[in-house]
Amino acid sequence: MKVDIVDINGKKVKEMQLPASIFEAPVNIDLMHQSFVRQIANAHLGTHDTKTRSEVSGGGKKPWKQKGTGRARQGSTRAAQWVGGGKIFTPHPRDYSLKMPLKMRRAAIRSALTVRASENAVMVVDNFGIPEPKSKLLAQTVKTLAGDKRTLVIVPEKESKINVFVSAENMDNVKILLAKYLNIRDLLNFEQLIFDASSLEVIEAYLDPGKAKK
Repeated sequence: MKVDIVDINGKKVKEMQLPASIFEAPVNIDLMHQSFVRQIANAHLGTHDTKTRSEVSGGGKKPWKQKGTGRARQGSTRAAQWVGGGKIFTPHPRDYSLKMPLKMRRAAIRSALTVRASENAVMVVDNFGIPEPKSKLLAQTVKTLAGDKRTLVIVPEKESKINVFVSAENMDNVKILLAKYLNIRDLLNFEQLIFDASSLEVIEAYLDPGKAKK
């Protein structure tokens, strides 16, 4: 698959061949779904908690004697049926994370990249950057390249792109992502993908089945 490499003004600089092993890979919808569900689950903190009967303070004294009152037996005012009592069958801290083999996760990302490329949602920029850390400059650059679409910009490393990272911090429709952190959720959620040309080398190093290390 050939794509145009453009500058930050959207003008064509040259053409390049996208790695076929990544952008023309077999599409596995089930694998993509499994990877997406895993990422959502792993983002779930699971810190919700409610107090059980043993954790609620008070209630040490028996409300009334066992027999002779005509009322039901009660051992403590901290039982679940009492106002202010402990809770049963309610949430407690737990781990929601799901496991998925590395090869399957990488295959899911290749599937997603192939789908987005087939939708013409992939753009390659020769050297994505702005001269100073200003959100207005970044917004103008992204609008020139992608219009009003929600845009994911993939860059090779942070040090040389610090202006871009700082400028995107308070922007809702633009996200800057390091190539090594490419993930299924961002690939599917954003309307336009902009790759800094250098980031493709980073991606190919770990996503190409023939080059990736275990």
